[in-house]
Amino acid sequence: MRRTVEPAFDVIVAGLGAMGSSTAYHLAKRGAKVLGLEARTPAHDQGSSHGESRIIRQAYFEHPAYVPLVLRAYQLWEELEAESSQNLLNITGGVAIGSPQCGLITGCLKSAHVHGLAHDLFDAKEMKRRFPQFVLAEDEVAFYEQKIGYLRPEECIRQHLRCASNRGADLRFEEPILSWTAAESGEGVTVVTEKRTYQAKSLVLSVGPWTNELVTSPPVPLTVSRRVMFWLRPTAQHAAFDKNAFPIFLWEPEQGPLFYGFPRIDETGDPKVAIHSGCEHCKPSTIDRSIHPRDVAAIRSAIEFRIPALNGEVSRAVTCMYTMTPDEHFLIDAHPQHPQVSIAAGFSGHGFKFSSIVGEILSDLAITRKTSSDITLFSGSRLRLPAAES
Repeated sequence: MRRTVEPAFDVIVAGLGAMGSSTAYHLAKRGAKVLGLEARTPAHDQGSSHGESRIIRQAYFEHPAYVPLVLRAYQLWEELEAESSQNLLNITGGVAIGSPQCGLITGCLKSAHVHGLAHDLFDAKEMKRRFPQFVLAEDEVAFYEQKIGYLRPEECIRQHLRCASNRGADLRFEEPILSWTAAESGEGVTVVTEKRTYQAKSLVLSVGPWTNELVTSPPVPLTVSRRVMFWLRPTAQHAAFDKNAFPIFLWEPEQGPLFYGFPRIDETGDPKVAIHSGCEHCKPSTIDRSIHPRDVAAIRSAIEFRIPALNGEVSRAVTCMYTMTPDEHFLIDAHPQHPQVSIAAGFSGHGFKFSSIVGEILSDLAITRKTSSDITLFSGSRLRLPAAES
């Protein structure tokens, strides 16, 4: 089949989910001639960025280095809200619950102290008074942060795409990439899809769980795993789970996996809960999207004694995929052999909130090969990917 060769672009963005849609927007905002390619429909539910809500928080327990980035992310979400005239970010307040020695609590406290973030620390008795929906063990505490909230992932992606298109980005959907090649000179790429051949100065690869299908030399050490999100109908006092009464939470029990949840985000919906840790390996093409009794049993085991009034009927459940590096930090870096190709991967589990700033960073790398944001923690060299030659 003969393919049309398109005029050259400044940047091609492969994948228009959370990170790719933001990258296309920031590139278009800078006046770059940008092409976005997506194998599926806009804001689809086959990857990692769906399910109505994603947490955004400041006191980042994973590492203090994330805090400056997430503070910038808040600003960029507010700017996108203003440009799109759409509600994307909702602040509810939230708690991280666990023993004083667990990684969740010590990590939150470390980031809060390093960056001077406002917070409170509640014991079990104070939590019972403030949020009686939760039943803490006597030795558990709750780190409370007023700035915690949630983003609406599908709408965030739609608005990044819409605003990118309004600014001149050429966005094409249901057009899978077959292959790409990069010029040995360090300038120029060719991308082949089922329909056309495209050329550009730079390429950004932001394809989530499909990364290992497009980055094979060298392979990136990513693990793709299946997760299930549940919406549960409270057994009583539905208003107690409204967003003005029930905070977003993360909970790390001494026995059992870390799990998290959200209030009802509208009057007709139900609270959402999911288990964060665990690893049921899968591939995007073969993920089991059925909901099994074992899935329901796992979430009930997490909440039945800790949030008893939430342990009601499952009104909805959907699967998604986590794509993670071995240390669970992101990968944002140039391809080790091709400086004109940027790779963005390993965001699952805690990455969506950063997509506004990751798009800004990737647009920096695509245009100037450097960024003012500190992304040292996300270097490919830590994953034993050799640094790209300058």
